[in-house]
Amino acid sequence: MTTTGTDGRAIAGLAALLADRTRASFCLALLDGRAWTAGELARSAGVAPSTASDHLNQLVRGGLLVEERQGRHRYVRLAGPSVAQLVEDLAGHAPAPPTPPRTLRVASAAAALAYARTCYDHLAGRLGVLLHDALLARGVLDRTGGLAVTPDGVAWLAGVGVPFEPLRAGRRPLIRDCLDWTERRPHLAGALGAALCQRFLDLGWTVRGTGRAIRLTPAGRPALATALGVAPADLAPLRDTTVHRA
Repeated sequence: MTTTGTDGRAIAGLAALLADRTRASFCLALLDGRAWTAGELARSAGVAPSTASDHLNQLVRGGLLVEERQGRHRYVRLAGPSVAQLVEDLAGHAPAPPTPPRTLRVASAAAALAYARTCYDHLAGRLGVLLHDALLARGVLDRTGGLAVTPDGVAWLAGVGVPFEPLRAGRRPLIRDCLDWTERRPHLAGALGAALCQRFLDLGWTVRGTGRAIRLTPAGRPALATALGVAPADLAPLRDTTVHRA
């Protein structure tokens, strides 16, 4: 996505794509970084398959989604990290839901997403923000002159099994802030954020939960706490299971 030659009509057209609740719901679901079928997205948004297909065609034509075909099956995914950033940034600026969760199941699912989730391919939620802040406090990252990895940070990354040079040599931006829509503070995005999210999964420190949710494993909590220089208790989910009833 580029702003070169963009005029007001193009911006309005892009905004119109996300102004529909169903299409916005599809894009939010696809922030898990995986490819979904039209049927799966239809069920997640509570719409008919024919309705989902029409909305998906609009999103593909608009460049927000790309499609892949395997035999008779059609899969769609976000067109790339820049689209994921756009969707997450919009979610971060959206007002909070007007009504709180009304069942324990809904409240638990919301709490799981708020604690840790994927934002396309990097870690978001409370755990993602904590990672961002801890890397700054530990000196892995530095904001002098812009967010960057320090020499000590290169050594830290090697210690957790993330080689720095391939990340720096890639075409994707190395590191950037991404506004977290639940914490309303930055979490870590870019190639580095994606690499750390995948590395934690590979090490078994985290595992995927339902949808976009990420869970910190019992073995992963002390290991990640040691790596970040924080207390294991600091990584614990917030205990808030209040159920609001009508």
